[in-house]
Amino acid sequence: MKIINDIFYIEDGNPSHTLDIYLPDNDSFKVFLYFHGGGLEAGRKGAAGVFAEGFTNSGIAVVSAEYRMYPTASYPEFIKDAAAAVSWVFKNMGEYGNIEGIYVGGSSAGGYISQMLCFDKKYLAPFKLNPMDISGFIHDAGQPTTHFNVLRERGIDSRRVIIDEAAPIYHIGKDKEYPPMLLFVSDNDMPGRLEQTHLLMATLKNFDYDLSKVKLSFMENSRHCSYLRPLESGENLFVNITSEFIKNN
Repeated sequence: MKIINDIFYIEDGNPSHTLDIYLPDNDSFKVFLYFHGGGLEAGRKGAAGVFAEGFTNSGIAVVSAEYRMYPTASYPEFIKDAAAAVSWVFKNMGEYGNIEGIYVGGSSAGGYISQMLCFDKKYLAPFKLNPMDISGFIHDAGQPTTHFNVLRERGIDSRRVIIDEAAPIYHIGKDKEYPPMLLFVSDNDMPGRLEQTHLLMATLKNFDYDLSKVKLSFMENSRHCSYLRPLESGENLFVNITSEFIKNN
């Protein structure tokens, strides 16, 4: 595995606009662009270091991107940053090998961001990209309703469940098709996250989306995103399930 750190995907000198690349040894590979969690107010791109080697051992490159966060950022700046990172991957990853597919995902807050990129195509449009250009999305425990910290920014109780333009699920049905997607959720996830994930699935079904293109991984005996770290045996469930999804789509 080769690691390249702190590449600017927006040339403005802001460290929030940097990414790390984890390259496999093979010359041809698929790319997984990952956005870290942390409630849109914490977390770093280095979080991918916990599992990146598992992907590169499977011949998959990982790109882990920073994005602007609270308190200095506001909605929807973090989503716009993520869209810019997607554009950078499309334009530049060919310099590192033969790209066989580009996948976009994230965990928790990063999962919220990946859902917004998937279901609201206005964010990729300025880069002349469309969600259907993505080979697949990995939405790991993302909030499909309006994110709790977006509500807090608006002065609204963050426990409320609101579905408006800042909610990924609000946009389902605007387009006839979406790329294949993998969703993770835990049986002991954040309050409401399991139920909201089921609502997202039901909404896709209600709009006659091809659910054979959707895989829901229900993580038993697990807390919110705890499966990102390897088990005592060294096995990493997130890597195993996501790698299989990427290889088959």
